[in-house]
Amino acid sequence: MTSIVVLGSTNMDLVAYVPRAPARGETVTGREFRTVPGGKGANQAVAAARAGADVAMIGAVGSDDFGARLRDALEHSGVDTDLLRTSEGPSGTAHIVVDDEGGNAIVVVPGANAALTSLTHGDEALIANADTLLLQLELPLSVVTAGAVTARGLGVRTVLTPAPAQPLPDELLAVTDLLAPNEHEAAALTGLADPHAAAEALLRKVPEVVVTLGAAGSLYAARGARPVVVPAPRVRAVDTTAAGDTFVGALAVALGEGRPVPQALAWASAAAALCVQRPGASSSMPYRSEIDTAFDPANDDRPNDDHDHRMEADAL
Repeated sequence: MTSIVVLGSTNMDLVAYVPRAPARGETVTGREFRTVPGGKGANQAVAAARAGADVAMIGAVGSDDFGARLRDALEHSGVDTDLLRTSEGPSGTAHIVVDDEGGNAIVVVPGANAALTSLTHGDEALIANADTLLLQLELPLSVVTAGAVTARGLGVRTVLTPAPAQPLPDELLAVTDLLAPNEHEAAALTGLADPHAAAEALLRKVPEVVVTLGAAGSLYAARGARPVVVPAPRVRAVDTTAAGDTFVGALAVALGEGRPVPQALAWASAAAALCVQRPGASSSMPYRSEIDTAFDPANDDRPNDDHDHRMEADAL
């Protein structure tokens, strides 16, 4: 069993389901509302734990009711929360609108996540015993960079999801082993719309890149190697929230277990395809047995229709 530490955010997702997202100044009537534990860090932790890893979470929740529920949700999925802080005040929240095509628009209010600005000795000891450290950008950059620097010094593999997209300091890129943007984030980081060109540009900063390409699958590029594109399953999307985090969490598990890169990408894509067929964030993430069944080449029961899902790595 591979060991993964996640240094990242926890948010309560407040999700409204609507026929279509409102335009600016417009009011639309929703058909359903749900409150679901989420946050990019917590989502990746749950995804990795359900995919079969030993997972621990470093982050912060608020002292409100949401904080207790977020902690319980992580523990229920088998995530170690011993180093999950409780910060006085509100937990982080994500306000999400999901349309009938499965697309989403999101506003994140950091809450307790903003209070996590540095690592403790306990955090560093936890990272030292891991195979992989997963990072995202919903915490202050200071602690994200500190986590990556610590992991590099300890020989622990770092996987960074650069979302929400923002300029990345050279200090952080220099200690990132695998960068995992979606195609939009890759374009934002490089100014290049073509994912292949963007990946090539990013390889000047980091040794490995995985760019998720929506219906086209995912692109893996590494220094000194030929790029690999692995197609994604075609499924009817219900809700793309957390699909990207499911992909990254499952990918970290597959790579930690030593699977070849093409197989690891395909296995992670199978996990994300299962996720988008269900509503919610952490509640939609599949378990290892489900991923293995969906990944089985002999399984021809996967839905195949004209509505391709998009693995949006910027979804929470």
